Amino acid sequence: MTIFQALLLFVAGFLSGAVNAIAGGGTFLTFGAMTLGGLPPIVANATSSIVQFPGYITSALAYAKEIRADRRNAILLGVISAIGGLAGALLLLSLSNPSFRAMVPWLLIAATAIFAAGPLLKPKARSDEHRIGPLGVASQMATSVYGGFFGAGMGIMMLAVLGLATGGSYHRLNALKNFISIVIALIAILVFAAGGVVSWLHAAIMVPGAALGGYCGVWAARRVPQAVIRAIVVAVGLLLAAYYFFTG
Repeated sequence: MTIFQALLLFVAGFLSGAVNAIAGGGTFLTFGAMTLGGLPPIVANATSSIVQFPGYITSALAYAKEIRADRRNAILLGVISAIGGLAGALLLLSLSNPSFRAMVPWLLIAATAIFAAGPLLKPKARSDEHRIGPLGVASQMATSVYGGFFGAGMGIMMLAVLGLATGGSYHRLNALKNFISIVIALIAILVFAAGGVVSWLHAAIMVPGAALGGYCGVWAARRVPQAVIRAIVVAVGLLLAAYYFFTG
């Protein structure tokens, strides 16, 4: 790896952290940078999970009070999500790089569509909390399988699913989402590390960039309209999807 390539990876990590702090969607940048840099898609996907992980932890810590107050649902959803995340990660490892490569453009289009529809999927403020039923369990299981398998747009999907599954205020749902994201990502990382599909060198370069970008993103969030960042992320997602379609 050249110094220039390492610098580009650091910048991609930085932009990923900043974008996640403002509107989400940083996975598009980390996954795209690594695959365009020559990493096999499965390795890029697994390594991207590690790059995003510190952001999940800091977000959950910010909601520690809400998570503790809702520990029952957090534990139940955490168990469901751990099973789903494990299934998704194992499913990814069962595929060859060419097989996963053929799925990437479709996954990117789906994730981009979910991300673009994020404002429409955002739960409305409400207080009618209710117990999680079978449909809610099944929906969260499906979301966590996707999260362990690919993950881009997972947070937006979970907010929508949790809003239907358990109700409550936006901050309650966001707290649960952040906690569950840690569970899914941790399970996936353990599976990917055991499967030997993580590029630790790429992760070591990008994680500090993502951490710094997350800090700077808070500053940018107060000055850059989310609609602008969202449009940029959607454009990146569509460009990456087009690239994988035409180079497949």
